[in-house]
Amino acid sequence: MILDGLTRTPGTFTGIRKRGAIPVRRVVCPGSFDPVTHGHVDIIGRAARQNDEVVVAVLNNVNKRGLFSVDEKLAMLTDSTKEFPNVSVAKFDGLLVDFCRQNDVDTIVRSLRSVSDFDYELQIAQMNYQLSGVETVFMTANPQYSFLSSSLVREVAQHGGDVSTLVTPYVEQRLRAKYEEAKEG
Repeated sequence: MILDGLTRTPGTFTGIRKRGAIPVRRVVCPGSFDPVTHGHVDIIGRAARQNDEVVVAVLNNVNKRGLFSVDEKLAMLTDSTKEFPNVSVAKFDGLLVDFCRQNDVDTIVRSLRSVSDFDYELQIAQMNYQLSGVETVFMTANPQYSFLSSSLVREVAQHGGDVSTLVTPYVEQRLRAKYEEAKEG
């Protein structure tokens, strides 16, 4: 299959960027990250250890109003991933596969917390491959974080619960500030 001038056949990608004569493995970890949790950071860190470059991509979904703006999410992700020198953060609109094409990414990394995640993620992975030839790699969640979701973190924080073991200190601070603003406004 030819896509944007790059030749792709199943299992190969000939458009990999190169650093000298060595191919650069670049992957994307997409999500809404509203907010980023320790579970997200664990997957990002594991991907960073296995690949040369990891782009954490935040979807700017105009149809869905999150707790945090895209710029706030980018700031929290930048802070949460600062220990990984090969990780960058970006935002995107539209289809993830278009972002992948534009940024020379041939692999998507997704986390699976449970069997129900797999059913949903498999459909998306197959559609992404059908549309573009971009592969999806699934990483199972660390059992320590398999229960963790951004929506649960938001709910606990909204009611004044302790989220310090679920998010970084900076994210915890941003959550508290956001809910304080809501109380005052």
